[in-house]
Amino acid sequence: MSKLSNRVRRCAYRVLEVLVLSLAFAGAHAEQSASEAKKILFLAGPRDHGFPGRHEYERDLRTLAASFENATNLKGVEIKTQVIVGRIARDLSEVEDASVIVINSSSDRAGNETHPLFPPDPSTDHHGYDPETSAYLNALNELIARKKIGVVVLHYALWAENWRARELYLNWLGGLWVQIGSKNPVDEWAMAPVNAEHPILRGVKPWTYRDEIFCRFLLPNDPRRTDLILATPQRDMQRIGPQIVSWAYQRDDGGRAFVFGGQDFRDNLALDNYRRFLMNGIAWAAHIDIPNEGIHSPTPDVSDVSPRSP
Repeated sequence: MSKLSNRVRRCAYRVLEVLVLSLAFAGAHAEQSASEAKKILFLAGPRDHGFPGRHEYERDLRTLAASFENATNLKGVEIKTQVIVGRIARDLSEVEDASVIVINSSSDRAGNETHPLFPPDPSTDHHGYDPETSAYLNALNELIARKKIGVVVLHYALWAENWRARELYLNWLGGLWVQIGSKNPVDEWAMAPVNAEHPILRGVKPWTYRDEIFCRFLLPNDPRRTDLILATPQRDMQRIGPQIVSWAYQRDDGGRAFVFGGQDFRDNLALDNYRRFLMNGIAWAAHIDIPNEGIHSPTPDVSDVSPRSP
């Protein structure tokens, strides 16, 4: 009877050992799977106008890319960044593996300015594009939907004149900036988070700063949009009052968008709370989990600016 008990005991220990090893392997495999790569594709317009320290599209996006690469509290994810200056290749190879595209550039309104996606509106009939451009934009739209690629648009890049560009923006972003009706004043702004339960606002406190902010958007009633920031201009020379200047958008295809009308002055990126807000928004659009305290990154040196453009 004793020999039988010992045999049973040894067998039980062996089963337990196998079970422990299996659980350890499963845990290691789960941890490896959790560390998936997320590519943030930054699309910067070239330096085509403005004073030093303003509309520094490339420099600002490279600063944000470096902030993600040096973030101190993003766990379980491998961040890859790529910065492209100018128009993207129409074969869309650079977009294929992106989790999110982040656009900071001039608009499509002028022939001497560059938007990474849309040709200058003066070269079109204002309602659409030539067959080659239409095919490329249709392919981009399909790719964004199929792969649930996030779309983030900042500042002047929100201004779209061509009607097809506006249609795509409305589909991706859930709102539009429209010339004459919308505004973009430079002012001292009091920025108040709303819908504080949204992940983008984790760790974000109210702030005050000077910026040119695109605002007074065309915002249809849409339950897929969550307003994020209510901004009040101090001088308010245009008498616009408090304005929604940022929102998050959950598309039906599973993709996400983050919109912010500011980010003109380069030195604002040294404000940790403000930079955290931008990084949280980009991360959310990329389906990256945001820590409860928001994304932390070292304060960057933003003293590098471009010479004055014509």
